[in-house]
Amino acid sequence: MFGDGVRCLVVVGSQWGDEGKGKIVDVLASDADWIARYQGGANAGHTVRVGEDEFILHQVPSGVLYPGKRCVVGNGMVLDPVTFLKEIDELKARGHEVEDRILVSTRTQLVLAYHKLLDQAQEKSRGKGAIGTTGRGIGCAYEDKVARVGIRVGDLADPVRLRDLVEAGAARAQARLDGLGSDLTVDTDALYSELCKLAPRVLPMACDVGLALKKALDRGERVLLEGAQGAMLDVDHGTYPFVTSSNTTAGQAATGLGLGPTSLDAVLGVVKAYTTRVGAGPLPTELPEEEAARLRELGAEYGATTGRPRRTGWFDAVVVRYAGRLNGVTALAVSKLDVLDPLPEISLCVGYDCRGERLEEFPADLSLLAEVEPVYETMPGWNTPTSEARRLEDLPAGARAYLDRIAELAELPVRYVSVGTRRREILEIQ
Repeated sequence: MFGDGVRCLVVVGSQWGDEGKGKIVDVLASDADWIARYQGGANAGHTVRVGEDEFILHQVPSGVLYPGKRCVVGNGMVLDPVTFLKEIDELKARGHEVEDRILVSTRTQLVLAYHKLLDQAQEKSRGKGAIGTTGRGIGCAYEDKVARVGIRVGDLADPVRLRDLVEAGAARAQARLDGLGSDLTVDTDALYSELCKLAPRVLPMACDVGLALKKALDRGERVLLEGAQGAMLDVDHGTYPFVTSSNTTAGQAATGLGLGPTSLDAVLGVVKAYTTRVGAGPLPTELPEEEAARLRELGAEYGATTGRPRRTGWFDAVVVRYAGRLNGVTALAVSKLDVLDPLPEISLCVGYDCRGERLEEFPADLSLLAEVEPVYETMPGWNTPTSEARRLEDLPAGARAYLDRIAELAELPVRYVSVGTRRREILEIQ
């Protein structure tokens, strides 16, 4: 994707997350100089395999496994500094020195211990109306950001001001916990002490990352921008309220890193060859449990962050076409094609039927969405392993026909296809 005038490339999930973005970013990072995360937090889990080694990255950008690449944590993220440093230490223990290659925006909001307590208490209080958060405090940190009472990376540099901010934040959180009837308590002194101990490691990474990326682009360097979750979990454009707490779409790449929107040259939308979703909320093509369980086992569909089983369904072209429009997608990467290898027949959703009316576009109204019935096309499977394919021509005819139909329905070209978990198992289609 780099070249031909593309120096700044955005990679964005085009379903409900878990599309395999980390794997695609890891491969593309070999041609990039900088890899930057622009939103989300430790609720993301990007799985990358290098040889026989598997890495699950939560806050460190996926390209960090290439020596010499610079990685960026943007202001659009919410950073859990404790688990962030733990992740860096785990990479170091496995032979990857990364700390001197990571930059963190001074404007990045911090996820603190009281955010996690609040997240857990709020989700418990919702009862049957729970929205399926990971309990990692992400939404509560974004709430503080919007309320203008959050604590940012730059605040770690002033211990006196930091103490005031921690005390005020802890008091607000405790009042909310008490109001929810929770017996959880915030330990203000422990939190402040923890932040003071980690500040000497975090602050040397802190800078104006937008300026650093702008200078890199001016030098002709290549920049890869990485999102978390997927378009259908965007707080504005997804299946609200069953969404994450940030904007997951490509427009956030500029805002979440301090770049101008004209800096973005192309957008690669990542989709699975079928559809999955974690947690509550609508999933129009969801399969009956027996069929869903088979696809789940074939694809090892369990959350990289939570371990929760993912709900599974057929490929939904209505969703992918909608995500393509939202993100300005210029090409698709299709992951996990190999999961479909043993299936005798494969279905694709080409539209919705609602009260006798055919819908070609994704509805914003969840009550309407709850009534839709997918309209399917069925194609023959290929019943042939695809994991050894290294070129499009190596794929069986049925698999190529399936990819052609995805491209036609999504109205976008397919540029990459994944047929396995390793770097060499991603095909680039010229």
